[in-house]
Amino acid sequence: MHKIRASIDSVKKNEYDTLICNRLEVLIQESNSKVIHAYLPMGSEIDLSPLISTLLKNNIKVVTPKTLKNRKFQNLVLNSLEDVEEGVFGTFHPAKSVEYSGNFDFIIVPGLAFDNNNYRLGYGGGYYDNFLKNHPTAYKVGIFYPNQKVDKVPLEPHDVKLDEMVFFNDFL
Repeated sequence: MHKIRASIDSVKKNEYDTLICNRLEVLIQESNSKVIHAYLPMGSEIDLSPLISTLLKNNIKVVTPKTLKNRKFQNLVLNSLEDVEEGVFGTFHPAKSVEYSGNFDFIIVPGLAFDNNNYRLGYGGGYYDNFLKNHPTAYKVGIFYPNQKVDKVPLEPHDVKLDEMVFFNDFL
């Protein structure tokens, strides 16, 4: 799935990333969400930078994960996309930031594959499933390219079902 996602033409990827960011912005506005958990993209993941910039300009709190040992995130408040540093596994997180330990209204979830039942296949570390189970009231949205959609991902007891998936079937 890494190769499939990485094979998307860069022009189409940029167009798609823009569509996803626009759709997420609408969902966030409609839900009146004030605290958003979003990832900082690595590799060929959907680039959320335009959305994050808009959220920060609109004084919406954006929290991003710092990957730690033992399948845990340290959730850090993001103040600027200019002030980030590289972490483990090629991830990025806010530099010199404060930890956020409150509730989230909206969580944007990456992954490698997504199925028809709103389940996802992650990168194998269990980080997001571990995190999502601790935030049952947050609205959980998976985002992906159409070529990442499968009929059914393999499920394990700890997998968390997402509330919604955002992708555009006919785009690629």
